[in-house]
Amino acid sequence: MKHFILLCVCVGYMQTAAAQDKPIKLFPEGVPGGADTVAEKRNTDGNRVAGGNVLRITNVSQPTITVYQPPQEFAAGSAVIVCPGGGYDLLAYDLEGDEACLWLNDLGITAVLLKYRVPQREGRPPYEAPLEDLQRAISYVRAHRASLNIDPERIGVLGFSTGGHLAALAATGFDRRTYPLRAVDKASCRPNFCLLVYPSHLGARATDSCLQTAPELRVTKRTPPTMIVQTEDDKSFIDGSLSYYRALKSVGVRAWLFLYSRGGHGYGLRDTGAMVNSWPDRAEDWFREIGVITADTDD
Repeated sequence: MKHFILLCVCVGYMQTAAAQDKPIKLFPEGVPGGADTVAEKRNTDGNRVAGGNVLRITNVSQPTITVYQPPQEFAAGSAVIVCPGGGYDLLAYDLEGDEACLWLNDLGITAVLLKYRVPQREGRPPYEAPLEDLQRAISYVRAHRASLNIDPERIGVLGFSTGGHLAALAATGFDRRTYPLRAVDKASCRPNFCLLVYPSHLGARATDSCLQTAPELRVTKRTPPTMIVQTEDDKSFIDGSLSYYRALKSVGVRAWLFLYSRGGHGYGLRDTGAMVNSWPDRAEDWFREIGVITADTDD
């Protein structure tokens, strides 16, 4: 279903919000390391994108997922866990969360919005707690495949900005977990595919001119097929995207890189007037190529 228009997102959100499942706690047995007592904060006071506000959430201590189900009559039987960005300090929850979920539903894909723990925990790598949350989310979706009506071999991750780094961590670190395992974790936390949109921090913090992948991203032949969307003027993060793409190709992982001349960072699915705004069309084509969508869902 070709390029998703923001107006449709806004209208669709109003129509489908009531049909969403209630948020599901990822660690009902208790959050690893204990939950903070600081109250969650939400605001829309920051920079606007394409003329619209952005809902930013921080002080998340109880990670959850919210399931967005597509209409049953054209459900594709696949699922994508959506990871908003925000520098591991906050979550751009609607721009890179709700709106992406509705686009995925429009393609017949079950979307699962991850609200992972932020901000960074003192004394821990900034991504450690968020990765625990994402790994549990993937296992939960796979373990509940029957009730969600999805194929356990067609569960992927989509990450924006820092959420892209988090998605890449899940794609390269599924063989190790840092939290106590429960029965739900018997289901694999390996995603079957990975979509990274203007991902951040994929590159090493090196001072030389050689492109290097961040050391926490251990690419192997088992890393799933990956699509990367990036622009040349996203100057802080383009080198990381290029190095990660090269690392994928060097071990034979199927990888696609869509590189646009301009567009910057943090646009989500909104129309900012740049060519990069067509990335959802390219992603839809990719979904069809790798079998995430197996039937035509165009109306």
